[in-house]
Amino acid sequence: MTPVSVIRGDGPVILGQPHGGTFVPMEILDALNDNGRALADTDWHIDRLYDGLLPGATVVHAEFHRYVIDANRDPAGASLYPGQNTTGLVPETDFDSRPIWRSLPDAAEVERRRLAFHAPYHAALAAEVARLRALHPVVVVYDCHSIRSDIPFLFEGRLPVFNIGNNAGATCSDAILSAVAGIAGRADGFDHVVNGRFRGGWTTRHYGRPETGVQAIQMELAQRAYLADEAAPWAFDEAKAARLRPHLRDMLQAIEAIARQNT
Repeated sequence: MTPVSVIRGDGPVILGQPHGGTFVPMEILDALNDNGRALADTDWHIDRLYDGLLPGATVVHAEFHRYVIDANRDPAGASLYPGQNTTGLVPETDFDSRPIWRSLPDAAEVERRRLAFHAPYHAALAAEVARLRALHPVVVVYDCHSIRSDIPFLFEGRLPVFNIGNNAGATCSDAILSAVAGIAGRADGFDHVVNGRFRGGWTTRHYGRPETGVQAIQMELAQRAYLADEAAPWAFDEAKAARLRPHLRDMLQAIEAIARQNT
């Protein structure tokens, strides 16, 4: 198993997918308890949801599960949201604060996983950013995420369907943010928030440097918008997805158009 798969396009948009993988090496699986082995905190079917929405987009997809190591966390282990409940570089609990390990990995094991999984994912993503920057003055990393709608440990109340983040304006232009938020605001039956509970993870903050020609935006989707049920077996709902996908397509097309306007 390679830790990351890449589908190369020649357009200015990269779809990052750090949490869609479900691969867990056997030696790590053996250390997980029954709760951890359920892999509940997956961005289920995120690759399928975005498949084909933007011809010419590049896709960088982590094949490993976030319990192995979280590709959207600071490799130094710093918290993304100081003072708020969250999970770390190698999570100790699930999103409901329940233990996932029979035996916690030590520092040496975390470092081994960083080198084997986290580093290759970001090496691949950085390589695609560099490749496309040679073709386009502006490249946009659109970080694809999804999560259950109701997780009291992480946030109060029910999450909006579209959770749009650019770290309070730091990682992408107002034009990109406004375009995405505008489409979300016009999407009948779907609510949205900008820079709410999810303001952009480490990927968005690390790559989003508009002054260098690289912009980044995170989209955290509530899974009720495209799963049959937010519980095992986490089935993809074709009818729900068919209502959601046109809005995601419009967002990606708008982002691409803005990037190309800067060409």
